[in-house]
Amino acid sequence: MNPELRLPKVVITHWVHDEVIRLLEQSCCVVPNIGRSTLPRDEVLRRCSDADAVMVFMPDRVDEEFLSLCPRLKVIGAALKGYDNFDVAACERHDVRFSIVRDLLTEPTAELAVALLLAMGRNLPPGDRMVRSGEFHGWRPVLYGKGLSGSTVGIIGMGAIGRAVAKRLQGFGCRLVYSDPLRLKPEVETGLGLALCHLGELLSESDFVLVAAPLTPQTRHIINSETLGGMKTGAYLVNVGRGSVVDEAAVAEALGSNRLAGYAADVFEFEDWARADRPLGIHPDLLADHGKTVFTPHLGSAVDGVRREIELETARSILSVLHGED
Repeated sequence: MNPELRLPKVVITHWVHDEVIRLLEQSCCVVPNIGRSTLPRDEVLRRCSDADAVMVFMPDRVDEEFLSLCPRLKVIGAALKGYDNFDVAACERHDVRFSIVRDLLTEPTAELAVALLLAMGRNLPPGDRMVRSGEFHGWRPVLYGKGLSGSTVGIIGMGAIGRAVAKRLQGFGCRLVYSDPLRLKPEVETGLGLALCHLGELLSESDFVLVAAPLTPQTRHIINSETLGGMKTGAYLVNVGRGSVVDEAAVAEALGSNRLAGYAADVFEFEDWARADRPLGIHPDLLADHGKTVFTPHLGSAVDGVRREIELETARSILSVLHGED
């Protein structure tokens, strides 16, 4: 085959909607992942060794080794917004374009955050298990929980997700406080009904604490044994930020001592590939404590229409680089 007639090879590391593959196949040779599982790194490297582009997702990791073994790469399209697992500086050194999507994740993640707050405080999982077990024989005074109305909700991290959660909590009749290195403009605080406070104050006053912070050297394990010890006894903790912002071992201990009434999370420490010492799974004591925990498998952006648009936008960014439009 004439090298000039070779279509650019695009590898897709995870399952995507058919429309995405059809879009790329109009001008590229596409190697998709037709299964729903994450491919082993060795298999991703094999597929990408002669690829011109790759569409990556949160479980993937791009570093110096990856780029050295994939010398033809021109563009990496990341179907995500938070890129902790990807060495952007290494991409620049190898003259590989790296793209992320615009903010399509905030709204669905904020929705899930509110769902976890309600599920935790109102005992939805234990209630479901009671009904299914056959133990429910009509009303009786059991599983009394904590409502949002009249409660104080503290939000750690007032980026896009934190603000979107605060907006959604306006109608629940709760007091909202937040902690962030950067203070919001007064008019934004007023519009969202927010009050700024120090982290220690937030933890000691809040009935519900929501973690919506990104993972940075400053935020890693910001929720730890010491800070958990400063929380109001019987409070609930919810994490939709990054797994390693929370020390899962310390949370398990706080649940065991009844310092925490419950913990809900959509993100976990083992997902943070940027950590050389990341654990290989969720802390076993957390998994064993069914009565006080609610876990979802990173459902923050798991809305079908949103995922489709994320994938299509990533595909378009790949095509614009491959065809010299960007």
